[in-house]
Amino acid sequence: MFLRYSSVSILGLLLLCASAWAKDSKLNTLYKDPNQLMNIRIKILMDQMTLQEKIGQMAQIDRRAATAEIMRDYSLGSLLSGGGSVPSERATAEEWVEMVNGFQNGSLSSRLGIPMIYGIDAVHGHNNVYKATIFPHNVGLGATRDKDLVKRIGAATALEARATGIPYVFAPCIAVCRDPRWGRCYESYSEDPKIVQEMTEIIVGLQGDIPANAAKGVPYVGGNTKVAACAKHFVGDGGTINGINENNTVAGWHELLSIHMPGYYQSIIKGVSTVMVSYSSYNGVKMHASHKLVTKFLKGTLNFRGFVISDWEGIDKLTYPQHANYTHSVLYGVNAGIDMIMVPLNHTEFIDILTSLVNNNFIPMSRINDAVRRILRVKFSMGLFENPMADLSLGDHLGSQAHRDLAREAVRKSLVLLKNGGNADSPILPLPKKASKILVAGSHANNLGYQCGGWTIAWQGLNGNNHTAGTTILSAISTAVDPSTEITYSESPDEDFVKSNNFDYAVVVVGEYPYAETAGDNLDLTIPEPGTDTIMHVCVNVKCVVVLVSGRPLVMGPYLNYMDALVAAWLPGTEGHGVADVLFGDYGFTGKLSRTWFKTVDQLPMNVGDQHYDPLFPFGFGLTTEPVTESS
Repeated sequence: MFLRYSSVSILGLLLLCASAWAKDSKLNTLYKDPNQLMNIRIKILMDQMTLQEKIGQMAQIDRRAATAEIMRDYSLGSLLSGGGSVPSERATAEEWVEMVNGFQNGSLSSRLGIPMIYGIDAVHGHNNVYKATIFPHNVGLGATRDKDLVKRIGAATALEARATGIPYVFAPCIAVCRDPRWGRCYESYSEDPKIVQEMTEIIVGLQGDIPANAAKGVPYVGGNTKVAACAKHFVGDGGTINGINENNTVAGWHELLSIHMPGYYQSIIKGVSTVMVSYSSYNGVKMHASHKLVTKFLKGTLNFRGFVISDWEGIDKLTYPQHANYTHSVLYGVNAGIDMIMVPLNHTEFIDILTSLVNNNFIPMSRINDAVRRILRVKFSMGLFENPMADLSLGDHLGSQAHRDLAREAVRKSLVLLKNGGNADSPILPLPKKASKILVAGSHANNLGYQCGGWTIAWQGLNGNNHTAGTTILSAISTAVDPSTEITYSESPDEDFVKSNNFDYAVVVVGEYPYAETAGDNLDLTIPEPGTDTIMHVCVNVKCVVVLVSGRPLVMGPYLNYMDALVAAWLPGTEGHGVADVLFGDYGFTGKLSRTWFKTVDQLPMNVGDQHYDPLFPFGFGLTTEPVTESS
């Protein structure tokens, strides 16, 4: 079918094209010149942006809802991969880079060519990505007390993220978990704000060492091997009533500043690029609507100069039911001071409502300009305008041996030895490598998914050994012992089996099954079945070491007397060799509890310094062992 145009319509079309070309040809492109001062580049660019382009920069959507055309037409500021949102199952670094660049090409083809920033949850390594190195979760890293180790982990995570073309990670979580019943407690380094402050050194690993003459509070990213970091979740997320996720933190102003805020002071001093707002409330006011804390305190008092980002559909939760009055949500969220809104699956509704609110003077243009200025400041500090495209030059760093060795070191240092023999008994650890016959038992001994926990490949974590690359604790034990030692593995042996096999000793590995966020809220904190049965069947009948894989302390009282040794392994990640290294004496136990180990859940919340402090194992507790030398 042929379309016929009149000479008038053709002339009109040509005039429109010429007009558009003339308009774009008048663009001041000095904002693309890296020799210009950053603030000048920001001003030149913002002076040419339309309201639509500015509001587009304030939206972040999930890759599942994006196309290159959407990135171009809406001038969207950012994309993300939520938990488990990947280009394909077991996607390679090449597939990640190709996907990110496809979206980036869309952004660069927009009128002003503002690059988008791609973000991802990399909370214990590059945890969404197949074959990436999975480090211990933060609760274990807090037990190391080793801020240099954490900095090195940050640098390794940055390299693995950049290997897949991703320049922005939603880490670290600097929550101060005050109640282990909280489903995110393993994302917290400690109940002690001082330890959390020290562990913000991971930001320097992720972003690079901030220059000595840098202005405080200004975001800093040191080149293409580093990533923009995100301190989260502002503020008080670890102090909610009964540890219920997204609930209310009831605290005085002094308590908020002294317990939950110190990590943010340090993060800002270290040049953190972004801060994510918490789903939780402070004294009944939802953080996503708190102008007092987001604008006045974070941006004003603390002089944070990067951008503030919402959590996933965070503003939607300002109403109940969620999203019931979205205009209200956008109004209060943006006016509170949130700069980039994570609207993962529906950007058009957000853009339309925010545009209307600005045009009708409910949200001042100054608020929009503040948000966009901050977003552009981060993008310029990252060098995105000079180097917007990802490449494969860092591909070899994904899951590299050097990073796995680092993760193995982290596992060794994170293990906390809670019991090693009784009062009259000699220590059982370190275990002899040479034995006639040993038993390895328990649901977590041969399960990489359980060993890694939540936020691993999938949001809630997975069950099994075929989802990513790594070494289970069973496999590590098999490698560590003498070749002459016979190993029997039984996931859930009964008493008759244990009695009839005449084992020299047993290693029982049990614990929590993977979870994330609200799914992990737990008012009981007991060891999930069949873990307790396995402990009793084995430890009553043979010398045993129990290795507990968990995101927090669990109820141990009824079983502790039956164990010859107890090791808190937390959620160690992919490198199970680190557990065997210490069990068999190649390295000594050095970890110290970063959390109080309670006797019963009736005591909770109970934290170091409390008036009535009666723990099973106190904060800072941890037995030590010496490495076994050749001569011994």
